[in-house]
Amino acid sequence: MSAATLDLNSDLGEGFGIWRLGDDDALLDVVTSANVACGFHAGDAVTMRSVCTAAAARGVAVGAQVSYRDLAGFGRRFIDVEPARLADEVLYQVGALEAFARAAGTRVAYVKPHGALYNATVHNDAQAKAVVDGVRAFGALPVLGLPGSRLLAAAEAAGLPGVQEAFADRGYTPDGTLVPRGEPEALLTDTDAVVARALRLAERGELVAVDGSVLAMSARSLCLHGDTPGAVAHARAVRAALESAGIELAPFASRPAG
Repeated sequence: MSAATLDLNSDLGEGFGIWRLGDDDALLDVVTSANVACGFHAGDAVTMRSVCTAAAARGVAVGAQVSYRDLAGFGRRFIDVEPARLADEVLYQVGALEAFARAAGTRVAYVKPHGALYNATVHNDAQAKAVVDGVRAFGALPVLGLPGSRLLAAAEAAGLPGVQEAFADRGYTPDGTLVPRGEPEALLTDTDAVVARALRLAERGELVAVDGSVLAMSARSLCLHGDTPGAVAHARAVRAALESAGIELAPFASRPAG
C-alpha cells in the first residue's frame, strides 16, 4: 500500500560542549521532524536552543529524543532503571526541551526514545510503560516507535497516539527488529540502497530484511540517522526520490506555539 504522506525524521542536536556530531543545519533543510537530544545521551543547553531555533525557522517539528542517563556511552548501553525513576527522567528531558522550544517560538510535538532505550522498549513492558508514564505526565504527546513494539502498545493503552516508524539506513532482522549496532549489516551506507529502501517502504509498504525476506511495514515516519556516514547525501537523495514519486512529505505531528 502506498503512503500518501510520509514524515522524514532525523536525530539532531547530538553534540555536547565543543564536540559536534553530524550536520544539523544541512539535515534541517531536508527533514520534516527533528528528534532533538535532551542532554542525557548528548546535547546541552546551547545545542538544544540552537536546534530548536533552526527547526522553528524552517517549519520542522521538534521532538524530544529521550534516553538513558548515559553520556559516556551515547545512550547505547542498556540500563535497568527502576520504572518510576525512568518515568521521571523522561519527564525531565521532555520538559527541558520544551523550555527551549518555547523560547524558539515552537513546542515539543512528540517523543522518541533513543538508542538502547528505544530497543529495550520493543520487548520490555516495564520500561515501555515507564517511558509512556513520563510522556503522559507531561501531556498527550504522540510517541514514535517500532511497529509491534511494547512501547506503541503502552502508548495506545494510555491514550497517547502511537506512531509507527521505519529506518532508511538500518538493517532489519527477519522478525522486524533492528540488527544490533556492531553486527554485520547493521547499517546501510550506500546511498542507492538507502533510497531504494525509502521508495519501497513508501510505495509498497514493505522492506527487505538482511536475510532477503520481505517484511510488511506500515510506517508514518522514516528515520534518516544524522550520524550515519554520508547522512546528508542520503537524506537529500531520499527526499528528492520521494518527491519525484509523488509522495507528500510533512510532519506527522505539530503543536502550535503559545
